[in-house]
Amino acid sequence: MKKIVKVSLFAVAFSVTYLLPPLISTLPSVDIGVAHAETKTKRVPALREKVYSQLARAQKLADDGDVKAGLEALDSVKDRMSSMNAYEVAMMYNFYGFIYYNQNDLSKAIASFEQVIAQDAIPETLALSTTFSLAQLAMANEQYNKVIEYLTDWDAINTKPKPDNYFVLKSQAYYQMKEYSKALENIQLAINLSENLNQIPNENWLVLQRALYYSMNQPKNVVLVLEKMVKLYSKPEYWVQLGGMYGEIGEDKKQLAILESAKQQGYIRTKNDYQLLAQAYLMSGLPYKAAATYANAITLGVIDSSSKNNAFIAESFVQAKEEAKAVEYFIAAAKKVEHGKYDQRLAEVYLTLEKYEEAADSARAALDKGQLDSESTAFVALGMAQYNLQNFDASILAFEQAEKHKRAQRLAQQWIKYVKNEKVHFETLKTALL
Repeated sequence: MKKIVKVSLFAVAFSVTYLLPPLISTLPSVDIGVAHAETKTKRVPALREKVYSQLARAQKLADDGDVKAGLEALDSVKDRMSSMNAYEVAMMYNFYGFIYYNQNDLSKAIASFEQVIAQDAIPETLALSTTFSLAQLAMANEQYNKVIEYLTDWDAINTKPKPDNYFVLKSQAYYQMKEYSKALENIQLAINLSENLNQIPNENWLVLQRALYYSMNQPKNVVLVLEKMVKLYSKPEYWVQLGGMYGEIGEDKKQLAILESAKQQGYIRTKNDYQLLAQAYLMSGLPYKAAATYANAITLGVIDSSSKNNAFIAESFVQAKEEAKAVEYFIAAAKKVEHGKYDQRLAEVYLTLEKYEEAADSARAALDKGQLDSESTAFVALGMAQYNLQNFDASILAFEQAEKHKRAQRLAQQWIKYVKNEKVHFETLKTALL
């Protein structure tokens, strides 16, 4: 059961999402009527005021909600594209791109921005920002190979130190491509940049790093990341996940300590949380607490009162030598199923409690329902109950049924011999007293 809980927990907890930073949605700051050079080798032509005003009009229409009119205004500019210089063409496509992006039409936005960088004479800053935006859009459009291509193109024209979001985006793309080693290398670079500046790493970066270590089957490194996340962000789910991972690497004492601490802080809330805590108690030799944890979860409505959950509570109480407390949960479990397995266990518990009538009734119920893992066990329980009720013939009959099963044959034969002797002794004593 522990493994099932672990898998269901981390299958969800270690999923990774990414956020696309908003692109610039307002008019870019441009120089009008002045030709200028941004690099020593490339001269950028001017964006004329007439063209700029037409582009501005198109964007205002779109911003005011009339996207169709905005696109039509851009189309009218495009009709005169032959009279425009490269920078003006680039800016026109730039505006197309923003409008399509705001309409969540990523394919058309990408196509428009690709036209921007296809122009020869554009400012380096525009080429850099547009290429990076293309990488972001490709990520949102699930074109992960294209993300890497755009970032490579960006890197070829960039002359400054790479920012952390470059490494993060690259890592996200590699993660989606299942190239985990490359993804890990890049997210680590982003985290290092932040920590070298004495800054707290972005939470989502640690989420990604944790997911990568988990995907690469490196549980000890997952633990290290989660320890950092608990320290920096102290979210309930991180405490519980850390507890689960301590269990993964065999640190049972740490697992119980972190989960009990989470419980004290009110962080044990979900079905998986309660299951994990109960399993930690059970693995640490505290079955009573395991049972109480599950029982409390059922009372709170967090865990269903299913046959399986009631049986878990009952078996935990049995392990804790609290058979009397186990009874009601075995009864609840037995009522919810058609097989007789829980009735059989109930019969055995009643025997321990010396409630022989109840034990006999439960054993008979188990045999009537059937589908038992070991029918002979139920007959043995019935035979023992009948013996203690001094129903010797019924006891012998039950043990004779058990004798038919190979696994219980020797035990049944011993009991038959014993009960027959006791019957003779009882009848002799009874006669002597008359």
